[in-house]
Amino acid sequence: MNVAIVKYNAGNIYSVVNALRRLGIEPLLTDNAEELKKADKVIFPGQGNAREAMEYLHKHHLDEVIKSLKQPVLGICVGQQLLCRHSEEGDVDCLGVFDVDVKRFTPQRHEDKVPAMGWNEIKPNSNPLLKDLGPHPYVYFVHSYYVPVCKETIAEADYILPYSACLHKDNFYTCQFHPEKSGKVGEQILRNFLEL
Repeated sequence: MNVAIVKYNAGNIYSVVNALRRLGIEPLLTDNAEELKKADKVIFPGQGNAREAMEYLHKHHLDEVIKSLKQPVLGICVGQQLLCRHSEEGDVDCLGVFDVDVKRFTPQRHEDKVPAMGWNEIKPNSNPLLKDLGPHPYVYFVHSYYVPVCKETIAEADYILPYSACLHKDNFYTCQFHPEKSGKVGEQILRNFLEL
């Protein structure tokens, strides 16, 4: 199977590479439009700043390429946020695959820390990306911004308020958390994605 990872100025790409290698996949790390279009599956990971990421994607024409992909695409962390309409992080327009805006967490109590960091339970629906996760699946999050619950939400998490842990629309799937750092649950999600 030919799995491509979108190469751009976002951290955390190599932990995704290593997670796929553990599943027997040697992914292609590329910013080449033709290679991305030819891949069986595409992973769009990311850590970092939404505005800087969008500027890089525009400059290298990757924004149009990503939106035009027809095979299964998995956005991870900032990758999920960049697939939305707009982000409060840097007040930037994003790719607009999901018609929802990314918001910054607003602490309500003294103990509410931003960024939200650590293990949290997700409440998945019956989407094929989320099958066989077992009861009370916990995954690893690091984020200051979140996608509100919307019609494309397929898993919710709760930190300060309920928000979208995963989204799905057409061939686009996303995780706000890091499946590559989420132990057996994350490995199962990556395996499910590869089987889509």
